[in-house]
Amino acid sequence: MSTLVTNKKAFHHYHFLEKWECGISLSGGEVKSLRSGGASFADAFAHIDKGELYLYNLHIVPYEQASYLNKDPNRPRKLLVHAKELERIQGRLAGKSLTLVPTKIYFNQRGWAKVEIALAQGKKIYDKRADIKKREIKREIDRSVKHGK
Repeated sequence: MSTLVTNKKAFHHYHFLEKWECGISLSGGEVKSLRSGGASFADAFAHIDKGELYLYNLHIVPYEQASYLNKDPNRPRKLLVHAKELERIQGRLAGKSLTLVPTKIYFNQRGWAKVEIALAQGKKIYDKRADIKKREIKREIDRSVKHGK
């Protein structure tokens, strides 16, 4: 499994409650562009429309050699999940103010492009500050251990 793109902002802004692995419907040029690392998660989210799961605002850079066959880089892309998983996701979303956030894109062992989506709840400002403080303390400890102080 080789991770291509990680949504670092999502880890800062959300608490993750559950994660799912989804297939993603792509055209040939998009797959080649992904293999070269041409994707961005800026403001990407997943949403259920008409009983199907879609990923919005995922920017995949157009593949240069595909020329006129390239599609819109920000188009909604269908995510492929089992019907039971989709029902479970729909049930969980009906609760509190939760959202579906993509966390990473990768190719599995068979070479299929996969997206990991997470059921997320937004962090409060004090949660973000606490995370930053923990990270700073860990960094200081690692520095002191490395330098033998």
